[in-house]
Amino acid sequence: MNPVDLLGNDPGWLIAAKGGLVFAVCVLLTLMAVWGERRIVGRMQQRLGPNRVGPFGLVQALADGVKLALKEDLIPKAADRVVFVIAPVISAATCFMSFAVIPLTGKVTMFGHETVMQLTDLPVGVLYILAVASVGVYGIVLAGWSSGSTYPLLGGLRSSAQVISYEVAMGLSLVAVFIYSGSMSTSKIVAAQDHWWFAVTLFPSFVIYAISMVGETNRAPFDLAEAEGELVGGFHTEYSSLKFALFFLAEYVNIVAVSALATTLFLGGYHAFPGLGFTESWLGGWFTVVWFFIKVIGFFFIFVWLRGTLPRLRYDQFMQFGWKILIPASLLWIMVVSTLRVMSQRGEPPAVIAAFTFGVVLIILFASSALDNAKKKRLAEFEEVDAPKPSFPVPSIPSTHELSQGN
Repeated sequence: MNPVDLLGNDPGWLIAAKGGLVFAVCVLLTLMAVWGERRIVGRMQQRLGPNRVGPFGLVQALADGVKLALKEDLIPKAADRVVFVIAPVISAATCFMSFAVIPLTGKVTMFGHETVMQLTDLPVGVLYILAVASVGVYGIVLAGWSSGSTYPLLGGLRSSAQVISYEVAMGLSLVAVFIYSGSMSTSKIVAAQDHWWFAVTLFPSFVIYAISMVGETNRAPFDLAEAEGELVGGFHTEYSSLKFALFFLAEYVNIVAVSALATTLFLGGYHAFPGLGFTESWLGGWFTVVWFFIKVIGFFFIFVWLRGTLPRLRYDQFMQFGWKILIPASLLWIMVVSTLRVMSQRGEPPAVIAAFTFGVVLIILFASSALDNAKKKRLAEFEEVDAPKPSFPVPSIPSTHELSQGN
């Protein structure tokens, strides 16, 4: 029996228990993610990070949460009180809803019932996740608008434009997965990766999705909404106490959600690494959740690595990268994948398919070379332009020898 067929036999109390377990795991992962990020970035910057509250500073994130809960809850006088309160709830709730269709394990036994750690399986499960993520944008927009202040409004507009722009690239990157798996169901996409992960066979889609999910979650180097020098704190500038904690929770749960979706669509989901398939039967099938979260934690480490190493982009660079590079590349890749899929279904000889692939690679290399040459030519023309001399006296730049003598 297909493990997903077991979902139809789950009693209501078991579905509620699985939902509560998923919620608790997401909250616990958020606490551990905050601690892990601070420790990892601390190591990257040659400092210790949190190490006082609890062993190895493990209770630091919990202490920060308690501190936020006990802080004074302020609502600006000019704010729309109802919308101001609802906005963080929308952002946090939509992040948890994504886990309803993500399979965390294979067939397991839970309270005497055979089931899988998945709440439901929809024929359009991936579209459901994208739709829920789109609803989460409303929390950002409403938070900025309802604050009754200029800076949160600007931050909300910029954040919503950022999320929507990179959702387009993210959605296009998944089309190749739908074509090769023949389904939009998350469980069937996992089953379609029995032999090869889509991260290998559809590597360009994997790269585009990995970049898009960083922009989708407002994380560095794409954290334009939180550019302190420009917009103070973005859309949540006026929030404090538990409402700010909900936005904080939503950010980290969203990171876990997009990482879980990447694991499901490109890294074989809960299946073990190649050559370790025999471990999937350990602990009555529950060991598959270990493989799932190993992959999710790997993606989270990449998030932290990017934050600790890359500088923040300018907003125009960020939007140009999304609309002029990622989206056209996604459309081109969809055309290539569709053509290869049709050729394979028609039974074309392997030599013809290889020749088509080789031709596409040559065209891409030629186009990239032409663009690089054009860019170098523009830079050379710019350097040749004689800038007008200033009308005010400009002191000469001292040489290294003069500076050393001065010291």
